Amino acid sequence: MAQILTNIYDWYRDLMDNQSDPRVADWPMMSSPFPTLGLCIFYAYFSKSLAPKLMEKRKPMDLRNTLVIYNLFQTIFSTWIFYEYLQSGWGGRYSFRCQPVDYSDNPLALRMARTCWWYYVSKFTEFFDTLFFILRKKTQHVSTLHVIHHGCMPFSVWMGMKFAPGGHSTFFAMLNSFVHIVMYFYYMVAALGPKYQKYIWWKKYLTAFQMAQFVAIFTHQFQLLFTECDYPKGFMVWIGLHGIMFLFLFSDFYKQAYNKRVGRVKREAEALLAKSHANGKLHNGDIVNNNQGACMPVLNDDDELHQRKVTGNGIYLNGGAKTANSYSNGNSNGFVESIQQSNGGIGENGGARVRKIQ
Repeated sequence: MAQILTNIYDWYRDLMDNQSDPRVADWPMMSSPFPTLGLCIFYAYFSKSLAPKLMEKRKPMDLRNTLVIYNLFQTIFSTWIFYEYLQSGWGGRYSFRCQPVDYSDNPLALRMARTCWWYYVSKFTEFFDTLFFILRKKTQHVSTLHVIHHGCMPFSVWMGMKFAPGGHSTFFAMLNSFVHIVMYFYYMVAALGPKYQKYIWWKKYLTAFQMAQFVAIFTHQFQLLFTECDYPKGFMVWIGLHGIMFLFLFSDFYKQAYNKRVGRVKREAEALLAKSHANGKLHNGDIVNNNQGACMPVLNDDDELHQRKVTGNGIYLNGGAKTANSYSNGNSNGFVESIQQSNGGIGENGGARVRKIQ
């Protein structure tokens, strides 16, 4: 047993001391994987167990201004990282077909390595996404997908940073930074309030945008299976599998959440129509609150900004756009015909249309 432990330790020391990039050995958090691994494990425990318990008997915090500032910071930070990736190689010097790692002290090679380190740091700043959900008691947003995504990324990026801070696989970091520019800008505008929602009409394309990112990542990585390239095959496979894993996780989560939301909207609409039969009318201020969603993929806006409101003249969705005039003179003889999973049944911004049959 002692010999086995000795062999494991010798293998670990050889990996850390001889197989890694010596340029980054003394950089913060780079000498050992254990600080990063420990933070990832604590993040998962904090997100799914400790923090929800601490907030259980506390009121939700109003963090709207904080969210605007935070998302603005993340947008600017992601923009700078994306710019640095372009300037360090992907803006014209790197090959999209095959790009070995430059382990020299060339200024551009070191600039790429520093950009990779800042991208690694950004994976920790993204932990605040989860913290803000929990402080606002929106734990339904802290899904398993959300925790897996945020919890795995710092350690995965640490591996690349330690052994291959540059070259072919940094394409995924460059592309992911660009996606985060768009995503955090969207979250910032959404946090500003209802009057700004008209500027993020493109929300409906965000999930497809995220999916396309993963397809591009694993396609770019796995092309090295069919060509000779002086790039570590292990990292190519590692990043490519990440792309496939998150594509399937996002797809499955989106389908389940989407179908669940459609069913919930239908039940709530039917309940409101039943209420109108009982009371003779719908009262101003009745709320259809069908927001759940998650950090990824984007399904709904913040429910504080997008309450579904019913008035005496019809059902209002997406912060105020009337989709049906189901009632007149305070009476109703209509009913829900259908809420379909199509453009005819789901509004462009995620709102459900309720149709009246005369």
